[in-house]
Amino acid sequence: MKNLLLCAGIVSFSIFKAQSINLEEFATGFTAPVEITHANDNRMFVVQQNGIIKIVQPNGTLNSADFLNISSKITYGGERGLLGLAFHPQYATNGYFFVYYNDTSGNITVARYTRSSNPDVADATTEKIILNQPKPFSNHNGGSIHFAPDGYLWIVTGDGGSGGDPNNNGQNKNSLLGKLLRLDINSSGPYNIPPGNPFVGVDGADEVWAYGLRNAWKFNFDTTSGNVMIADVGQGNIEEINRMPITQAGLNYGWRCYEGNDPYNTSGCAAQSTMTFPVAAYDHSGGKCSITGGYVYRGSLYPALQGKYIFADYCSTQIGILNNDDSITWTSAFSGNNFSTFGINNQNELFVAAVNNGKIFRVTTSTLGTNENELSSEIKVYPIPASERVFIEGIKGKNTTVDITSPEGRKVLESAKIESDNSLNISGIAAGVYFLHINSDNQKSYSKK
Repeated sequence: MKNLLLCAGIVSFSIFKAQSINLEEFATGFTAPVEITHANDNRMFVVQQNGIIKIVQPNGTLNSADFLNISSKITYGGERGLLGLAFHPQYATNGYFFVYYNDTSGNITVARYTRSSNPDVADATTEKIILNQPKPFSNHNGGSIHFAPDGYLWIVTGDGGSGGDPNNNGQNKNSLLGKLLRLDINSSGPYNIPPGNPFVGVDGADEVWAYGLRNAWKFNFDTTSGNVMIADVGQGNIEEINRMPITQAGLNYGWRCYEGNDPYNTSGCAAQSTMTFPVAAYDHSGGKCSITGGYVYRGSLYPALQGKYIFADYCSTQIGILNNDDSITWTSAFSGNNFSTFGINNQNELFVAAVNNGKIFRVTTSTLGTNENELSSEIKVYPIPASERVFIEGIKGKNTTVDITSPEGRKVLESAKIESDNSLNISGIAAGVYFLHINSDNQKSYSKK
């Protein structure tokens, strides 16, 4: 007889009562992991700064074969190397994916590759250079690339390096450094300029969507809210988080004129009123030094995290949570882990990597909701473990549905109705550990692991 194990207690997932982030080791054995992403299936792809991309299976095991190895094409060391990866929205049919790296001359390079007949191995001979941008110094390379909901490839570049942006690249709209770029890569040439790019026909490079960035270390899109989230590393005092609607073009995020909200070098700068300032910033107290941008959590396994932007500081080894009022709450330090990137799987569950020890962790929480005691007494789910049927008692709403998800976030039962005897038929679900989510018409939601 199969058993479906639902362990732990009932919790609300409406309000985040206390900040509690847990890390569960998921996979190990990487060399300088700097990006985690997926190709709309249950595999995860881990970008190593040394020029190799590895595939991780849902159980945390690594494929023995590399997905891609372009180590001979890159400059690896310091802030340089293979830094970004994005799969084409039609990857399942065209096999295209894009990488961001420093070539052997140190130039920023964006290139397209194609997978081979083996879905776990790319064809390294298919490189098509999309963009090759020289830069004056070795640091500040940016590196994040993502496809937006509009279907275009968005790229973030660093300001070119050194300190203080000596070449004023961030504020120079005609430079591709210190920018957020937006490209149409569905063309026979390297790329086309998408409609709506703000500087077409006026002062500024056609590729530029936004400017005034120093060295954004990770950006991504929160498609639920329709925002782009950009974490920009500061010069020496302030780290910042920017959040703006995806549709808003031509923004100036302020660098080199401002570091966060503070003036840095305003000589020759435009009026402060023309610039877009961060929604949150923090200083370097407590050993902090450099922001690692994360994601707005949109998974289903940890409802208390829903809608929270989760990021980290590289030096303090703390994870930060951006609250609804844009204040920041910090966890205790996860000593020994210099967090280099966050990533999500195809179920929007969150992971974080440490560059120094080559480990990837699943981000979880044990936080309970504000009505934890009340709800625990209201709702009863039994038996545990369950077989064939699970009984749910104490739901007051009339139109109640239940979802059951696997630990990877895959829904195995969706919007199921509780029967008149308060039972739920689980006979079609394989044995294992699952999360049960109860959604009631009185606007309360409950979860049981």
